[in-house]
Amino acid sequence: MGAQDTAQTKGQIEVAQIVTRFIAGAGGVALRGVLPLDPARYRVTIITGQGGPLTDRAAAAGMRVLIEPSLVSPLSPNDDRRALRQLTALCAAGRYDVVHTHSAKAGALGRLAAHRAGVPRIVHTYHGFPFHQFQNPLRRTAYIAIERRLARITDDVLAIGTGVATEALRLGLATPSTLRTVTPVVESVTVPQTEASRKAARAELGIGPAVPLVGTVGRIDYQKAPEHLIAAIAALRHTDAVAVWIGSGPGENEARALVRRMGLEERFLFAGERSDVPQLLPAFDVFAMASRYEGLPCAVVEAMRCGLPVVATAVNSVPDLVVPGESGILVPPGRPPLLAEAIDELLADRGKAQRMARRGQAAAGSTYDAESLAEVLDQVYSAGRSGALVTS
Repeated sequence: MGAQDTAQTKGQIEVAQIVTRFIAGAGGVALRGVLPLDPARYRVTIITGQGGPLTDRAAAAGMRVLIEPSLVSPLSPNDDRRALRQLTALCAAGRYDVVHTHSAKAGALGRLAAHRAGVPRIVHTYHGFPFHQFQNPLRRTAYIAIERRLARITDDVLAIGTGVATEALRLGLATPSTLRTVTPVVESVTVPQTEASRKAARAELGIGPAVPLVGTVGRIDYQKAPEHLIAAIAALRHTDAVAVWIGSGPGENEARALVRRMGLEERFLFAGERSDVPQLLPAFDVFAMASRYEGLPCAVVEAMRCGLPVVATAVNSVPDLVVPGESGILVPPGRPPLLAEAIDELLADRGKAQRMARRGQAAAGSTYDAESLAEVLDQVYSAGRSGALVTS
């Protein structure tokens, strides 16, 4: 008797989570949401195109992790056809009760594969959208059309934040009965900004105590608009301010080259991938996010919990948390001069910055925890089956 037969004999609900990259972001939310589920009731398999540090965490929690190398993020017709075949075969062989997809590529291929394999329940989470205002209009229209067709085979749609949920409903990517709004799950480790934690974080980064410091955390790619943040730093009236970017990504070399061309080598630090982000956040005077599009980034929640004032672009669900003039400052995406103006304002008016930081810290609170999301997942996964787990 195989492991799958054993699980079904025990009456477990078999769940496959399909995500393009099992790394921070969508992969982190996917993992943290299922960790609190009762292992006696659920058996979870992760299917991904790219593993990472989260792979070990999932394995340590008793989950299987299957790597399918053809599941890649960029559009790649040959890889995409191969990935669809492989995912369909995996879904059929796994005899899953639920397939839950995340991210654009895995969301499209994973849902189609699950449908072809006859999976009883298909769930998709919109962490953001694969389309946005900066795209070629024809490509954007095509993406929306694809997502609308996929909605017909999706039993439940989870949207990260009300902005994403509202857009999904407005564009016909979900129906009122299939759509639920959820919050992102952030790590429970938080290091509040104090004089001691600020000093320790700056020592780790090699930044002096009196330097005005602007920081961000995220993948360096087109979505996060690193060139807009770099341009904003160059435009600051606070010419002594330094910026730190924690993270890496496919746009890093281009971003570094832009920093050199703009003569900002002494004012823009690339800290790379770090496992100690909560310990480094207290170093910042202002947390800034220049993204072109987002869901509701975990990094913003973490920054607010730390007690940092936030300047962010007014995209998707970010205004759920960054309330203009209350818990932070919002600026339009693609407008580096306005981003610079907002950062300057918070660096100049520390009283205002501290008031916003306090309100943001209260707003971030404990809402964004794994148990809250797990409770929703339990309800969604067990729909039509009795005895759902209640997570407290």
